[in-house]
Amino acid sequence: MLDLSFRPEDCMEEFVLKYENRLYRTAIAIIGNKADAEEIVQDVFVKVIEKCPIFQSPEHEIAWLIRVTVNLCKSRLRSSWWKKTVPLLESYPAQTEEQNYLMEAILSLPAKYRIVIHLFYYEGYTTKEIAEITEQKESTVRSLLTRARHKLKSFIEEELP
Repeated sequence: MLDLSFRPEDCMEEFVLKYENRLYRTAIAIIGNKADAEEIVQDVFVKVIEKCPIFQSPEHEIAWLIRVTVNLCKSRLRSSWWKKTVPLLESYPAQTEEQNYLMEAILSLPAKYRIVIHLFYYEGYTTKEIAEITEQKESTVRSLLTRARHKLKSFIEEELP
């Protein structure tokens, strides 16, 4: 029997602390802008409060949160205001020079590739799970991953001497 009694508003502070970093990493990987990523994460938690979803399991909980984060990022990227702006990220959320270079390469990709790269490599989702989160066919996700890998390889080969 599933425990359907968990409600995030009962312990919202703990809930936010548990997921804010993961959602922020997802948002910044897609958006590439610290301020917008922070705003999107806030919007995700506002949606939690508004909708009061009942999660069937921890996996369902994080999948729902990431789906909302991805959808909000996609909406932001589609907006006419966003298309007229330039990202202002001074430093990437990386610890080493290699990670910084890789993050720069990933952020140079179009959003559709950044989304699948982040969910697959950083969040550890399978292509089937990514397809469910992004509401795409699994074959589309695999194609996007393959194209993203080729684009990253080209970027790295061009930049290396």
